[in-house]
Amino acid sequence: MIDLGLLIIRLVVGLTFAGHGAQKLFGWFGGYGLKGTGGWLESIGMKPGVTMALLAGLAELVGGLFFAAGVFTWIGAAAIIVTMLVAIIKVHGANGYWVTQNGFEYNLILIAVALGVALIGPGAYVLF
Repeated sequence: MIDLGLLIIRLVVGLTFAGHGAQKLFGWFGGYGLKGTGGWLESIGMKPGVTMALLAGLAELVGGLFFAAGVFTWIGAAAIIVTMLVAIIKVHGANGYWVTQNGFEYNLILIAVALGVALIGPGAYVLF
């Protein structure tokens, strides 16, 4: 049952991250694409915005797919963790803990999940 639990966690978290990456890179799933995301990133002081959007989108897309597939799990987890740390530092940290005040609660939970899976391992059900 542990392997099934790890698979569920990896799929939900990893594919959600991959979706966020696709929002940034391609404008899919209601996202703003590189130009729109880049403009927002510039507005919070991350320049050059389009380059930062590309890096964030690739980290989320590739990291999320690695994490979901259970392949290069440490790399996928690291991409998730770094992305969430940047989100805490640049956006959510100043707002306190609770997500209801746009705080870092959710980001910290995702960091804990990614780190936990990386430390435990992906389980038996992996892509290859």
